[in-house]
This record gives sequence, C-alpha cells and structure tokens, in this order.
Amino acid sequence: MLTITVGYCAENQYFRSPKPPRAMPADVPQPPKSNDSDRLRSFAKYSGLGFQMLAIIGLCTYGGLKLDEHYHTRNPWFTIGLMVFGLVAATYQIIRAVSRNE
Repeated sequence: MLTITVGYCAENQYFRSPKPPRAMPADVPQPPKSNDSDRLRSFAKYSGLGFQMLAIIGLCTYGGLKLDEHYHTRNPWFTIGLMVFGLVAATYQIIRAVSRNE
C-alpha cells in the first residue's frame, strides 16, 4: 500500500537544526556615539589641567623666591616649602578634577 502525505514529512522534523533566537533591535546594545566635540571638550579640559598645575607650582615658587629675597635667608627654605606646597595643591586639584563625574 502506498501512502502519500502532502505538505508534511514526519522524518524531517527530527533532522532540522533549531533556529537561533533572533535578536530584537532593543536587545542589542549600541556603542556610545563619540563625536568630535566630545573629544575636543575632553582635550581642552585635560590640557587646561596641565596649565593650572604649571601656574600653581610656578606662582608658589615665585612667591618663595621673593620671600627668601625679602628675609635674606641663607638657605632657600621659603622656596622649597612653597614649592612643595604648590606640588601638593596642584596634585589635589588634578585628583579633584579627574574624579568628578561630568
């Protein structure tokens, strides 16, 4: 006896590989868009920090030199002290600016 089945083949259902689930557009994470203005803004921010550090240390050193000159000290203690203070202040300023969430 000959059996003819139209539209369905029972054998193929066991040999088909399952289809992978389709990713919906909302499920796929999109990389953050980086434009040139964001890069320029961060470049200006960090280059400005370098100039701030230079200005703080430079002004403290200049003040120390003037104090040593005014008090006629034998050793440049005011210069050394204010230079170290400038380094600490500049480092604090850098850490505070970088750790801000902007």
